[in-house]
Amino acid sequence: MSDKILLNSKKIQIIIQRLACQLIENHGDFSNTVLIGLQPRGSHFAERIASVLTNDYKVKNIKLGKLDITFYRDDFRRRDELLNANSTEINFLVENQKVVFIDDVLFSGRSINAALTAIQSYGRPAEVELLVLIDRRFSRHLPIQPDYKGATVDVINEEKVLVNLSEETTKDAVYIINKKEK
Repeated sequence: MSDKILLNSKKIQIIIQRLACQLIENHGDFSNTVLIGLQPRGSHFAERIASVLTNDYKVKNIKLGKLDITFYRDDFRRRDELLNANSTEINFLVENQKVVFIDDVLFSGRSINAALTAIQSYGRPAEVELLVLIDRRFSRHLPIQPDYKGATVDVINEEKVLVNLSEETTKDAVYIINKKEK
């Protein structure tokens, strides 16, 4: 197996701190900003960002939501496997708010495109930004770029970026894995 570790737990924690600081620089007290984690893995990452903002930097009243984009994807009927929907949990208005989408990996851009469509059901944001842990910059199908990114990685077609967060696995780590060997 030719798995390569890209980020370990310590590096992920450092990245979360840095991203939280960048959000504070751009959004101040977050009075007009909401954080939306894309289900499922983006929501875990969003919860960590919100926790750092609240506990380490004492930002009050962080509005954090989770958005399921399963049935907004343009390819959900084309997949061989059945998709399991997650829940959407947005208990605030996004109308005229600055929305920060949070996801684990930016790959083709299709998830973000689906999120842009899905969020319209909850109001019209004043603006939308994107925060990702990993940016796979040379794999876009759509012209979407992150405003905040933890790390940039270039992988070849047979490789995949696998994000393990302790909420779903035993430890935090980001790997590059060879899909042909899996």
